[in-house]
Amino acid sequence: MTQLENVLYTGKTHTSSGGRNGTSRSSDGRLDIQLSSPGTAGSGTNPEQLFAAGWSACFIGAIGIAAGKMKVALPADLAIDAEVDLGTTGGAYFLQARLNVSLPGLEHEVAQALVDAAHQTCPYPKATSGNINVVINLV
Repeated sequence: MTQLENVLYTGKTHTSSGGRNGTSRSSDGRLDIQLSSPGTAGSGTNPEQLFAAGWSACFIGAIGIAAGKMKVALPADLAIDAEVDLGTTGGAYFLQARLNVSLPGLEHEVAQALVDAAHQTCPYPKATSGNINVVINLV
């Protein structure tokens, strides 16, 4: 396991006893959300959506770092459609994920090089490597 040498930021939240049907608030108050279980009529979000949003936002940042190093101008309409599945195998709960990365206007080889470099930089792939099934598609 990798030990951090320098902590850059710590996200802190408090989630109520309702868990998937509770509330979650960040220590700075910038996040204050209602939670609902996936597939229910509740009005809140769920952990899978939050994970997908966090991962895709971080991955776009990592693409930006790679583009800077490669001296590539990123398209204004760069986007990632992230999908995080919650499922079961053998009665146990698991996640799997897909990142569908759109880099319109870039040559395929350049776009692929950016995605590959981002995959090496972004901490989410490092956290999930060998733990869940992840597919990154260049669309």
